[in-house]
Amino acid sequence: MKSITINGSKRESVGKKVTKALRNAGQVPCVLYGGDNQVHFSAPELAFSKLVYTPNAHTVVIELESGEKFDAILQDIQFHPVTDKILHVDFYQTFPDKEITMDIPLNFTGNSRGVKSGGVLRKNRRSLRVKAIPGNLPDFIDADITDLKIGNKLYITALETEGYKFMHPDNTVVCLVRRSRAAITVDEDDEDEDVPATETDDVAAVK
Repeated sequence: MKSITINGSKRESVGKKVTKALRNAGQVPCVLYGGDNQVHFSAPELAFSKLVYTPNAHTVVIELESGEKFDAILQDIQFHPVTDKILHVDFYQTFPDKEITMDIPLNFTGNSRGVKSGGVLRKNRRSLRVKAIPGNLPDFIDADITDLKIGNKLYITALETEGYKFMHPDNTVVCLVRRSRAAITVDEDDEDEDVPATETDDVAAVK
């Protein structure tokens, strides 16, 4: 999985006045959990653009001015209810041999047979929660919809897993193809078959 580096400065004071001053200066207060001790630091708001405003999943490397360096994942983020400015960010420290849980985006591939026949693809999920050690976390999870006909569903059990496991029930539906008013009623399997003409067809053709 791709990683994003956040450069920040350690915070010694965590009071409301200090926090407000940081935000006024364009800095975002942050806390790193999961290690031996909580680490309070701040980083420029622009440093989070590639991490927050994207559908992709990333791990994080936090580098502080003190020389300390931590591997982490984004755990929680708070936005201002009016301006949508980032108010606070929580990170969770990761370790190479310790499993973590993370939401991974789905990548839908192929052209559904049902959609070609006029059906509509309904995506029930845009991401799936997986558990793995950091080194096995994928950038995305492929979901091949090629064989889906109208009325078919793609279950999570049909997806490949390599080095990680899904944190969802086996009956979780990833997507399905629904019938629309414009759907073709002829099954695609029968489209290429040669159907012999009947006498009635011949008479109709002559007329």
